[in-house]
This record gives sequence, structure tokens and C-alpha cells, in this order.
Amino acid sequence: MHEGVMQNWLDSSHLSANSMVYVEQMYELFLDDPTSVSDEWREIFDHLPKVEGVSVETKHSDVRDLFAQLAKNKDRMVVSGADQADAKQVKVLQLINAFRFRGHQNANLDPLGLWQREIVRELSLAHHELDDEDMSREFNVGSFAVGQDKMQLGELYSALQNTYCGSVGAEYMHITDTDEKRWIQQRFESIQSQPAFSTDIKKRILKGLIAADGLEKYLGAKFPGAKRFSLEGGDALVPMVKEIIHRAGEQGQKEVVIGMAHRGRLNVLVNVLGKKSGELFDEFGGKVDPSLTAGDVKYHQGFSSDFATAGGNVHLALAFNPSHLEIVNPVVIGSVRARLDRHNCDNGSKALPITVHGDSAIAGQGVVQETFNMSQTRGYKVGGTIRIVVNNQVGFTTSKQEDTRSTEYCTDIAKMVQAPIFHVNADDPEAVALVSQIAVDYRNTFRRDVVIDLVCYRRHGHNEADEPNATQPIMYQKIKKHPVPRQLYIDRLTKDGAISADEVKQLTDSYRGLLDQGERTVEEWRPMEAHSVDWTPYLNHDWDIAYDKAVSVEKLKDLGKKITTYPAEHKLHSRVKKQYDERVKMLNGEKLLDWGFAETLAYADIVERGTDIRITGQDSGRGTFFHRHAVLHNQEDASTYVPLENISKEQGKFEIYDAVLSEVGVLAFEYGYATAEPDSLVIWEAQFGDFANVAQVVIDQFICSGEQKWGRLCGLTMLLPHGYEGQGPEHSSARMERFLQLCADHNMQVCVPTTPAQVFNMIRRQSIRPMRRPLVVMTPKSLLRHPLAVSSMEELADGTYHNVIDEIDDIDASKVKRVILCSGKVYYDLLEQRRKDNQTDIAIVRIEQLYPFPHAEMDVVVEKYKHVKDFIWCQEEPQNQGAWYCSQHHFWKSIPNGANLTYAGRKASASPAVGYASVHAKEQQALVNDALTIK
Repeated sequence: MHEGVMQNWLDSSHLSANSMVYVEQMYELFLDDPTSVSDEWREIFDHLPKVEGVSVETKHSDVRDLFAQLAKNKDRMVVSGADQADAKQVKVLQLINAFRFRGHQNANLDPLGLWQREIVRELSLAHHELDDEDMSREFNVGSFAVGQDKMQLGELYSALQNTYCGSVGAEYMHITDTDEKRWIQQRFESIQSQPAFSTDIKKRILKGLIAADGLEKYLGAKFPGAKRFSLEGGDALVPMVKEIIHRAGEQGQKEVVIGMAHRGRLNVLVNVLGKKSGELFDEFGGKVDPSLTAGDVKYHQGFSSDFATAGGNVHLALAFNPSHLEIVNPVVIGSVRARLDRHNCDNGSKALPITVHGDSAIAGQGVVQETFNMSQTRGYKVGGTIRIVVNNQVGFTTSKQEDTRSTEYCTDIAKMVQAPIFHVNADDPEAVALVSQIAVDYRNTFRRDVVIDLVCYRRHGHNEADEPNATQPIMYQKIKKHPVPRQLYIDRLTKDGAISADEVKQLTDSYRGLLDQGERTVEEWRPMEAHSVDWTPYLNHDWDIAYDKAVSVEKLKDLGKKITTYPAEHKLHSRVKKQYDERVKMLNGEKLLDWGFAETLAYADIVERGTDIRITGQDSGRGTFFHRHAVLHNQEDASTYVPLENISKEQGKFEIYDAVLSEVGVLAFEYGYATAEPDSLVIWEAQFGDFANVAQVVIDQFICSGEQKWGRLCGLTMLLPHGYEGQGPEHSSARMERFLQLCADHNMQVCVPTTPAQVFNMIRRQSIRPMRRPLVVMTPKSLLRHPLAVSSMEELADGTYHNVIDEIDDIDASKVKRVILCSGKVYYDLLEQRRKDNQTDIAIVRIEQLYPFPHAEMDVVVEKYKHVKDFIWCQEEPQNQGAWYCSQHHFWKSIPNGANLTYAGRKASASPAVGYASVHAKEQQALVNDALTIK
């Protein structure tokens, strides 16, 4: 509306000084929530005269002055007697708004009735100066979505209570997007949060409750005292998840990935995914094949199946999960991102993540915040996640809210991304089904996260051996007397005539019969069809499997031209342009190749073969140390150009993202991605290697042990900058010793490449070799530009990653008196000092792969030094860190019989490095001298 039109409207309106209060109140309502006023008022307020550079909201006083000035016009028509009615009308609209904002605080959410919540005064009529005399009066209901413009106040008040204070507490007014709020209002207000399900849907819900209750009772009777982390009290989770899957399938979803901790996991495995009950019983009885994997407890196991819906079969996957309660969330979402990429789907319409949380865990564990923060970012979004909180009101043994969180609800963390939160009483399964459907619809409409807070209880202790009365006596006295959800719903359905007692008995007996026979209990279960990912080529291989190693120099030069070419109009920063000009010289044979060019050539060769690459890290686009520059930023318009995206029409995708400032969430996401996509090269790069400390739980519980525990292969590559440069304790060490300590059963590779050719061939090997195991790389910092750390094009073309590199100088092996074994940057310090001292009786051997330790290659190299008795391991790290303690047994095995092995390096230290550069330099020189001095 233009200002002229606005002025015409004001001129024709019935404004008086008295009705100015009404207008102000309407405007205040609009500022609180644009959806709370009628479309006409909203249009008026949206088009009020703007003050340049200032939003309407911050110029409320200007609006007041405008109306006051107009009201002083004596020529305006005054409608006497309307003032009181106008004031009442505003109060009614404020009442509607109050229920939208705070109705959830008085909703009937706790099945046990133990919540002690203060009455919200804003939800009372008296607070809004409305009384019994107004109950029969009709008022305009504004945007209240009931399908009529006016309602009697009594009817309206009842509708508001039904909608916002029943079994559902909808919390969504923190959302700033008006369309999203209007959408949610329409869904709940139009039916007053009272679903009208068909008899078939009601029976489907009942079957889910019978199954949830039946399995727990069966396990409790057959395996008394065994830990199962019962779902009892939160039984509605089973029909909830099934309803979400049905709804998702109807809307075209092809895959659903579920992540959850142990509470109720066995129930979901059997009653949602369709795991054979007999297989679960065998696990309880210890009847498993121990030769398959080291295994894990049954309530950490994953499962996959297909699930029939009206929209076709949906592939289900329950992610394997350790006891770390929330860490599986980014793993699941990463897996979904891989599946979406496989479907060429960028809006989340083909795959859906569901994460199931505990009430104390979602509020208490930081990875939840990290995952929420990632949800709408370019490199990690998946079109929204449905997050279910099984809110049993007890964190292990802690039920006092002031001990578990600092917020009113455990779900308040979700407000950081303006996710709607639907609190629902788990004893009202139809309300549960309603919010399940709305959650799917919201997610698929707005492509954002949505949270369902399933308020329930825990019938037993944290596990079945606990005694919960010791710490929650009042709660558990109440629980013992409280009917189970199944029975409550049966009573409701039989009372309504929706089902007969005979039908209930038949359903119950049928389910029990399936358990007795050890059969599947899920009607929707279907055998898995062939899916688009095939792990077969990557199974049952050893490290030495043959692969296409060599690449011609001509091909490398062709690729080099493509990755050094960019549009002429794309103006680079002078320092970046200098690096690209240097790369052209390397390409033309004028210079040897540096680290950044060799690494980028590896990526070019891989995508040219048709393989996708995904790289994430906090500075990955340019490289933390200004060496990569895979993403070129135009200095004139900030546009970007990525040469690796322009290799050929048939090339694989090259994606590189500067990550959110997170380690544990991002690394878990990339692990999940890599476990779902074996055909891609997936790389996570730490800004500094020690940042992996923050993601240690991912390394410990997934990366190093996932294959042995769960049989899950993963080809994730971790690039961890490592090297002692005098920068202090925090950015020196990638904690190599921790990775080496975790190495066993050939579970992963730990490499320390020292030349550009080595990094080129290591990256290619990780992608081309048909083996998918994690690769941990100690990448350099100063070596990125070290004058000796260069390679020829021919060395790259050789295609071999050398796990061991022998002496490179012209030294007579027969005259060698000492052999120094080392890895990483210290090699160049040793080499330069030895050359400076003109020593010819010491050989330096680099071990470029510390695990799996290359014994065969070492045997070949050491053969020429079999006469040497003096071997020394030299490292930069303190003695209790680095490779010395964890790999010493490998060193001893590699040296000749009768030879001695000693240590040269820093003394043991609680800190990775000193804080003063001068002290660092003295220590570094001392360890080099120690290694090179033959006594």
C-alpha cells in the first residue's frame, strides 16, 4: 500500500482520540505476532510509512505520533459508544495470542499428573478484563483458524483450551517466519487438536501399543533381570515412529534413518524395523556366532529392512550406536546426506532422519547444539530432522529439574533454530499420532527441524536391575498404580465402540503367538530390495590388494592445466594469484611440485575418474595454512570459482565446505556420510590436529571400533596438521599416540607423508584401492612450503605410496654406523643438519605409515643395514607421546638381531610442547644433535 493509499484509508476511517488506544493495542498485537490480527490490519501495518534505514518495529513512537496527529483532526467522524466494544475486541485478540504463546504451559502433558506448574494468568478471562457477561457476546476471532470470522466468547474460550491446553502443547510462537506460524495454527486450530482418525488408523495405533507392551512383558518374563532398557511408560514411541514412516512414505520418502540410544531400542528393532523376535531371544540367550565380529551388546545393534506404506516401500535403517547417548545424531544425519546425494536430491524429499533423544541427554550434551546449528548450513542440511524426545522425566536417577537443566523444558535448545516443539502426553496415543503426522508435514513443507516431546514415564529403573523407589519414591508409587498405555487406549476404544473386547483379545493373542514362534511382528516388514549403494566390491580385501596405481605424466599435465585455469574476469587476490602462477611454472617443468599442487592434482585425478569427493573443515576451501585454494574468491564481487568442479562433463562431484566451528558434530556427520557412501572420498580436515581432541568420542566409539563391533566399513579420511613449529602446546601435536594406541586388527591406517608425491599417492590409494577403512593422516604445516619438501611430476606418476622411504643421499650403506628411524617433519631437520655436518656414516629411514606397520617394506630397507648395531628412533614429540611407546615393538621387530634401539627426542611431558619459541628451538636442536651424535 503506497503512502497515498494509506492516507486515503486514514481519511476515510473513523478515528477519534479515544479509539487511538484501540489502534495502538492492535499494533502491539501485530508486533508480537503478525498472525494475531486480521489480514486487513496486517496489510495496513505492513505498509505504514517507513523511516529510511529503520524497521517499523523500532519506530513505534512514530506510528503513535502519526495516529495522534490524525486523531486531532476535528473534521474526522467520531463513532460514540464504540470505544468499550473496541477495547473488548482487542482483549479477545490478546486472549487468543496468549493461548498461542503460553497455552502449552497449562496443557495436560504429564501422564502421572506430578508436574507442579503455576497457573498462567494470561490464559484467564479476568486477566484480559473479560467476564461472564461477555461469554455470550460474539467477537471477531482474527486469524484463529476455525473457519469462521466470529464466535461467542464462551465457544472461543473452549476452543482455545481444547487446542492449546489438552494433550498437546504446541510451542511455536518463537518462530519469526509468519508463514510457518500460520501453517501450524491452521493445523491445530482447525481441528482444536482433536484428530478424527478412521477406525483402521485407530487399530493401527492400538496394534503398536499392544506390540510395545507385549514385547516388554515377554522379555521380562522370559529373561528376568536381564538388561533391556524397557520402553514401558513410553510405549507410544512405537506407534509414533510407525506413523511417521507411514506418513513419510505417503509423501514420497524412499529412505528413513533412525538414531536412538538404548531406551526402547529393542522394542523399535522388533516392532518397527521387523527384526525377528527369535533372533533377539537368541541374543539374550547368548546364541550368537562370535566369529563374525567382536560384537556389541544387543541394545546397541543396528538393523535394516523395508517397510510397506501407501506410497511404496520405504527403506529403514537403525544406526548402530554406542552408549554415548546423543553422539549418534550427527552420524544419522550424515548418513541421510549421503543418501540424498545418491538420489540427487537437494531438498530432503527422498530421505528422512529421525533422532530419538532422552530428556536429560538432549538438554545436557553439547553435540545436540552442534547438530542443531548444522541443520540449515550448506554442507550439512538434509531438509530437516524429526527429533523425538522420550521424556520419562528421569535422568538416570535424577528427576529434579534444577539438577538436569536450566530451562523450563528439556527441548528449549531447539529454539536456537526456531524449530517448532510439540509436547504431547504419551498416554493419549491419538494425540501422539496427530503430532507425528503434523511433524512430517511441517518438515516436508518447510525443510526444517521439528521436535516432538513425548512426555511419558519409566516404569522400571534405568535398567531392570535398578531399584527406582530408592531415589524417586513418590513417582514410583504413582507409576505402580498407573494403568499401562495399552489398557488406557483399549478402554477408550471399547467405550467409543471402535473395537470389541473379542478383537482386542484376538490382536493380543496373535502378537503373543508370533513371539512364541520367534517370528517377525511387523505387518509392514518387507525383505530388502537391492538399493543403489553396493558394498560388495569393498569386502574381504587385504591391504596389499592390487589397484590401478600409475598415472601418466601427460594426464597429470592435462589435469594440471585444468586446475590452474580460471575465468579471466575472475580477479584473484595477489597472494593467491602468485600461488597459481607458481603452479603453472611447476606444470611447465620450471619448478618442482609443492604440497598444495600435488594434493589438488590427486583430487583432480579422482573426480576425473568419476568418483565424488567431499571435503569439510574449518578452513578447507583455502586451507588453514593458505596452501590449497581450491575455492577462488573474486576480489571484485566475492563470487567463487572452483577449478576442480570444471575438469570434465562426466567427472565426479567435488564438494568442499568450510565447516561450522565444531569438531565432534562435524566428524560424526562425516563418519555417517562415509558409512553410507563407499564410492565417495570423504575427508575431514582439522584446522589444527589437536582439534580432534574435541571429537575423541567419535574416534573411540565409531572410527576405530565400528568395524569390529558392528561390521561397519568406513573409508573416512582425517587430515590432522601435526608438527612442532614453536607455536606452543595447543597447535603442535595431533596426538598421534592416541590413534596408535587404538590401532589393532588392521582397523585403520595412520600415515605421516613427507613429500608432495607421497600425499598425492596416499590420497589416490585411499580412493582407488577397493578397501574402505579409516585413514588418519598427520599432515604438515611448515613442510607445505619447505624447499626440500618437493617432488617431480614423475614421482607422482609412479602411483606408489611408499610406506617406508630409504636414505635418499648418496651414502655407502656398508659404511653406515647408525640408522635413524623417524617420521614426519623431523626428517628434514635431521637431513639438513647431517648435510651441514657432512656426515656420511648415518642413514635416515622414514616410516611413512605407522599402522598397519610395514614390516615387509622395512625388511627390504633394513637388509642393507644388517651389519648396523646402532638404531635410534627420533621424534619431535615428548617421549610419552608420539610413536615411541605405541610402535616400539614394531621397531624392535624390524631391526637386525643383536642390534640396539634407543630414543632421541624430548623427555616425557604432561604437555605436548613448551610455550616459548626460544625453548622450543633449543629442545629441537638438542634432539637432532642427540640423534646425529655417535658416542
